[in-house]
Amino acid sequence: MAKKKGRGPKGQRRGGQDEPAWNRTDVIEREHMHNERLESYYKSQNILPESEWQPFLEALRNPLPTTFRVAGSRQAAQLLNDTIRDVHVPHLGGVVFEGEQVSPPQQIPWYPGGLAWQFNVAKRVVRKSPEFKKFHSFLVFETEVGNISRQEAVSMLPPLFLEVEPHHRVIDMCAAPGSKTAQLLEALHAQDTITSSSIPSGLLIANDSDYKRTHLLIHQSSRLPSPALMVTNLDASIFPAIKIPSEQTTFPDQTKARVAAKKQYQLMFDRILCDVPCSGDGTMRKNPGIWKHWSPMDGNGLHSLQLRILQRAMRMLKKGGRIVYSTCSLNPVENEAVVAAALQSIPGFELIDMSDHLPGLVYRPGMTSWKPSVSREVNTEFATYHDYIQSLDDAQRSSSKMLESHWPPSAAEVESLHLTRCFRIYPHLQDTGGFFVAVLQKKSPIRLPVAVPTSTSESKRSADAVESLEKTEVKKPKLDDDALPTASEDAQGDEAEDEGEEPIPDETADDAAPAMDVDKPAPASGLEPKIRFKKGKTAEGASAHFKENPYTFIDPTDPIVAACRDTFDLSGDFPASNTLVRNPIGDTVRSLYMVNDIVKSIIKHNDYARIRLMTAGTKVFGKQEGTEAKRQGIDSHFRVLAEGLPVVLPFIGPKAVVNADFAALKILMEAYYPVTSGFADPFRSMIEAKANGSYVARFQPGQLGTATLSHELVLPIWKSNVSLTLMLDKRAKSALSLRIFGEDITILAREAAAKRKEKEQSAAEAASAGTPIVEDEEAEQSKDVTDEE
Repeated sequence: MAKKKGRGPKGQRRGGQDEPAWNRTDVIEREHMHNERLESYYKSQNILPESEWQPFLEALRNPLPTTFRVAGSRQAAQLLNDTIRDVHVPHLGGVVFEGEQVSPPQQIPWYPGGLAWQFNVAKRVVRKSPEFKKFHSFLVFETEVGNISRQEAVSMLPPLFLEVEPHHRVIDMCAAPGSKTAQLLEALHAQDTITSSSIPSGLLIANDSDYKRTHLLIHQSSRLPSPALMVTNLDASIFPAIKIPSEQTTFPDQTKARVAAKKQYQLMFDRILCDVPCSGDGTMRKNPGIWKHWSPMDGNGLHSLQLRILQRAMRMLKKGGRIVYSTCSLNPVENEAVVAAALQSIPGFELIDMSDHLPGLVYRPGMTSWKPSVSREVNTEFATYHDYIQSLDDAQRSSSKMLESHWPPSAAEVESLHLTRCFRIYPHLQDTGGFFVAVLQKKSPIRLPVAVPTSTSESKRSADAVESLEKTEVKKPKLDDDALPTASEDAQGDEAEDEGEEPIPDETADDAAPAMDVDKPAPASGLEPKIRFKKGKTAEGASAHFKENPYTFIDPTDPIVAACRDTFDLSGDFPASNTLVRNPIGDTVRSLYMVNDIVKSIIKHNDYARIRLMTAGTKVFGKQEGTEAKRQGIDSHFRVLAEGLPVVLPFIGPKAVVNADFAALKILMEAYYPVTSGFADPFRSMIEAKANGSYVARFQPGQLGTATLSHELVLPIWKSNVSLTLMLDKRAKSALSLRIFGEDITILAREAAAKRKEKEQSAAEAASAGTPIVEDEEAEQSKDVTDEE
């Protein structure tokens, strides 16, 4: 969900994870969940009818239910969802705890395919009820391997409204921590199968301005490896233009010669998600500390940044493209005011009616009138910005942070903007957090008559009417009120941009970049100011200090690539030219990555430091480290990685594939290095005849005792002289075991059980000796499924 403004360490929550608000004494007691400013402010806004006010406040004081989403490719997600519905939920249906019936998980009614679930169970039930404890362990392991996303219900909404398809070019402007990014990736990979991944022609750029949070974003997105993913670390409000080569080879007869000769274009997007930083009062149910410090000025201070992010997104959108703007705030200054100001400043956009998109979703329409507070103590007496400014002396006017866009437009303008098409989600409607969503679409530009130029300079001016945010020549350090574009310039700029009338000049890492003050007042006219650049700054503000290594494409004839081709019997259509490494000289040191064509084009035509490229594509092959691999003297020490296997599986030939049965899978799950002689024929004979190295094992469906493998399972293995290894990490093995066998049969689980038994024996001995026992509460909390939003 959108990040809150500067309260405590970034990304950290106080108190125990998922702890009910009234148990978190380090934050606030339930009886103290009152804030006069909050109640006064929202009462004055008339966000709800009087009859709903008390239910709304009571819902805010209640802890948030546990919600999760079944993630991954559609086929795999449906299989896991069937397991939850048909196996786990029936076992939880009749649970009675301390004399009370406990409700089992229920599907969220509006989520497509029933792939999202909600349950409201106290933590003591999860810890002590055997049935819920087992289900909780299942959720923990499946979350760690990426098959389940622990995500607040309302946080799932924005990607659903974007309706991403595999060919779309998508950007998530403020992406961390990454659960929405994962949803967008799943939509790009809608054509994936249970065992293999497609290579979509589209693109997803996941961006976040916080360097540390981008690493969390990379971790979350790695659960669904994709050659179509890029992660960048940029200020979304000044996201730079990304260059791609011309993709058009034929032109109509009337096309201007300079347009046909254009070599580079700015990358424009089909879908953009703006889940912007916000004050976060919609998250009070999981962040009850907000009750203590809430102030209307939190939203006022963020309004300018939110508006600039949305405006920048609008500048990067294709005709017919869609933007979803969302916040986890209820404040109209952060919501409808931002949307209204953006629509007024950039023509050619409209709010679209999505009221029938998610049947079952209960919401309220967007507001058409609001009263911004001009002080921390909730002063909403000024009906217009003009009234407010007139009440100030000259010194107060120069220091005021309030903008004209904080106030609602006129009644006629409000009606034309269709603000009621926005979605307001309130906690009491469906037992969720508070949320706001607006869906904007770019219309076809209006063709304005162009006057015949009387001089060369006048003709040049018409061509230069493209928006300044996409121009690199401008190098002044301030926002200039005199540089405001007119409505006609905006329209002409959009037309020129969409027709590709102005090539993007070559840029270097030393190019100038916009430097903007977050709280800089916008011009009273409401039009978006042009940006002037500060000399010495880079496009993202700090490119000179970017420490990440670049990506380097390697020659398809490189010996390592050739060895991988031979080892894995790769087909002729394997995209070897799209393989790359992460170092400046192109040495294949540890890992080979793969990207799709559009990601390759972006990497080759843009300076990696300028776009602050954190990661791209997915790892597919990795070097097999260790003395054993070196001792064996294998020609290629590279193996196929579990995360990249779905991507390269369609290209792997029969030479690198072995067929195995369900019994072989169990043996590989129960031991780290089972000897080949311990397997039954025909698998034993087949694997012993193979040379040492990396292989892909196809485990066929079957029955083993009470366990059932209902579909083919494809996993990487490594063969040594006398043993085999299932190349999955320990937690992934445990999750797979729980899913297939209904229990954790791995060595990790047995070791953990032995430790628990030892601990229980120690506790019993201490109790008999009269020594007090201190429970390891922190260790218990560490097992909880954490909320990623």
